[in-house]
Amino acid sequence: MVLEKIRDFMERQGIPGRDLYDLPRSTRTFPDGAHYRFEVAGVERPSTLEALIDEARKRNVPIHRVIATVGGSTYCDFRELQAMARMARDERIEVIMTVGHRKGWDAGAKESATSEGSLQGFRLRGSDHLSYWIADMMRNIQAGFRGFLVYDEGVLFLVNRMREEGLIPKETIFKFSVFGGYCSAAGAKVVESMGADTLNPASDVSLPILAGIRRAVQIPLDVYISVVDSFGGMFRAYEAPEIARVASPCYFKFEPGTSEGEIYKPWVDERWHQGFVREKVKMVSIVEEIMKRHAPGLIVSGKGPSDLALPRPE
Repeated sequence: MVLEKIRDFMERQGIPGRDLYDLPRSTRTFPDGAHYRFEVAGVERPSTLEALIDEARKRNVPIHRVIATVGGSTYCDFRELQAMARMARDERIEVIMTVGHRKGWDAGAKESATSEGSLQGFRLRGSDHLSYWIADMMRNIQAGFRGFLVYDEGVLFLVNRMREEGLIPKETIFKFSVFGGYCSAAGAKVVESMGADTLNPASDVSLPILAGIRRAVQIPLDVYISVVDSFGGMFRAYEAPEIARVASPCYFKFEPGTSEGEIYKPWVDERWHQGFVREKVKMVSIVEEIMKRHAPGLIVSGKGPSDLALPRPE
C-alpha cells in the first residue's frame, strides 16, 4: 500500500494523513470563548498553594489549574488535603491531584529503572496496585477534589466506568499525563475515546504535530511552555502565541526544574517549594506579557471560569 492510500485511510478515521505544516488556526475554544489558560505543576502542600495564590495576586495573573502533590497525595494527611481543597475552592482554582499508589512504589519498581524496563512507562502492575490507586483517589474525593492525573490506560478505563455508573461524582475529571507518552493525533484520539477530559502530550511535540492532534480531538491540550531538564528543559515562551493559535483550547503548562524525581520527593523542604512556586508564577506572568504583546487577538480566561472542576470540600 503506497503512502498516498495509507494517508487517505488515516483521514477517513479522523486522523490527519500528515502533520499539519500549514499550521491552521484552531476553531475551538474553551466554553468561555478563551483560547488559553495557565497551569502550574508542583503544588505539593497547603503551604505551596498558599504561596502560589499570594504571588498570583501580587502579579495580577490568573492561575486556572494546578497539578498538586506530584510526589504523591499519600504523603499528605487528610487535614492537609482538606486545607488545600478549601483554599483552591475559595480561589476558584481547578486542582488535578497526583495520587498514589504508583509504579515507583511497587515492589518491582527497580525494573522500571533499567534501560528496557523504562520503556514500559508508569503503568501499574497487577490488580492489587490498581485497587490501591483507586483507594487513594477515593480518599482525595472525600477530601473534596474532583480532578485526577492518570497515566495508565487500565486505570482510565476503570475510573471512567466508575464515573458512568455513579460510583464517583459525575463532575470528576481525568487528565492523561505526559508519562503516557502520547505524541500523535491517533494516540490522542484513543485517550479521548477512553474518557480523558484533557491531555498532556509529550513535552517536545512540534507545532505541526500539535495542529494535527487538535484536528483529531476536542479535549483541551496541556502544552508544556516550561519543563524539567529531564524532559528536555525547554522554555517555549515565544512559541506560546502559535501554540495557542493552532492548539486552542489549551493550557500553558509550567514545570521547570531538574527532574521530577528530585524536586517532588516528599522530604524536600516545604519552604523550598514555596519559593519555587513563586518563580513559576513569575514565568506565567512573563508569558502573559508575551501573549498580550504578540497575540492580542487570542483570549485568556479570566479568574475562575465556570467550567472548572473546582474542589468541593465538606
